[in-house]
Amino acid sequence: MPGSIWLRRERSGRGPTPEHGRDEITAAAIALADAGGLDAVSMRKVAAAIGAGATSLYRYVENRDELLELMLDAATGELDLSRPPTGDWRPDLDALARDLREVYRRHPWLVDLLDGRTPLTPHGVAYLEYALSILAEVDAPTGAKMEAVAMLNGTVAMLVRLEVSAGQTTQEWQARQVEFLGAVVAEGRHPHLAAAFAAPSAADG
Repeated sequence: MPGSIWLRRERSGRGPTPEHGRDEITAAAIALADAGGLDAVSMRKVAAAIGAGATSLYRYVENRDELLELMLDAATGELDLSRPPTGDWRPDLDALARDLREVYRRHPWLVDLLDGRTPLTPHGVAYLEYALSILAEVDAPTGAKMEAVAMLNGTVAMLVRLEVSAGQTTQEWQARQVEFLGAVVAEGRHPHLAAAFAAPSAADG
């Protein structure tokens, strides 16, 4: 029998029809995680949420790690990958990052899940294929493109972690930092910092 849950059929052609399915189990687990984080997700609690016995859940998933894979795949599946790349990778990646941020904000536990080894899932493979299609015309090695996608994921996850922990959006967080630095510079006790802010940047020409 294949070790990967994605290579195993949900049910064989023999025996009684299962009372539950992966979609139902996954939805219950995601609801628990959305409400209480990953610590709220256990085989026992998910089984109770769908009205099943704790041991019966092992007929559908072998362990909690497989349950987390199902959750990761379902959440990744919320990304809209139907938008055709425009040929300009910068705005396309920006749009993808914004979509990814919305998914992370709906499911903050994803950020914790991505801290460890992130398994490949069907929707995860589709996301990677889409991101690489955006970068198809970029003159860079495939390895560099894969690293760029990983950096995109990590950066978005980091920003969402800041937003969630602070209870504010990235824009609000940035505005507060600018407000504080402005007040510090106005005090006149940090001349080098004031000079840095007063000097025009290279981007400004």
